[in-house]
Amino acid sequence: MSFDIHVIIDQWPAIVSGGLVTILIWILGTIAAAILGFLVAVARRYGGRAVDAVLGLVVAVLRGTPFLIQIFLVYYGGPFIGLSLDPIPAGLMGLSIYGAAYYSEIFRSGFAAVPTGHIEAGECVGMSQGQIIRRILLPEMIMLVLPPSLNMTIILMKETAVLSIITVPELTATLSAIGSQQYAFVEALFVLAVFYWILVEATGWLGHLAETKLTRFRFFNA
Repeated sequence: MSFDIHVIIDQWPAIVSGGLVTILIWILGTIAAAILGFLVAVARRYGGRAVDAVLGLVVAVLRGTPFLIQIFLVYYGGPFIGLSLDPIPAGLMGLSIYGAAYYSEIFRSGFAAVPTGHIEAGECVGMSQGQIIRRILLPEMIMLVLPPSLNMTIILMKETAVLSIITVPELTATLSAIGSQQYAFVEALFVLAVFYWILVEATGWLGHLAETKLTRFRFFNA
């Protein structure tokens, strides 16, 4: 057996299409997960004990079960409650809900890490709760949660490979089909590994750049 690069070249349009689907689902799913996670964190902080308890239980269940099982429940179990989704919407929903549970904990920890004295200072000068959130909690929390949020973003990127199980036409599914049809599993897996490695490195670089910019902005505006 030998590595045949021509198999990859011949199937390049399909590979590019699968890669674009992967990136699209990853970006949309990450944005939706971050927004939903932030809302959950805010609701748990300001919604009272009952809301905190209920949402805390939901988050614990989502974090305590594998993403594969969750995506099966969304795609195959959805019709039992009247929720029939095509593979891509089901995959996007599953990725968003799964990521939201982790993002909510990241944001909640970020809120808790903001010094109480800063909040009390805002209250002393007559700031409303909304002003305290916008001017004190959010700016400081963003700096604190950026590194773990970046890690979670990379985790969600890798989890997109699981969506091939429900026939989402992302890159893993595309390359698996090419490998089976052309008996070129090594070539397919090599391309898949390089693709995810490039995405991880690019995301890490952008995250480091964002952290540097935010640090400078915070320093010069302190």
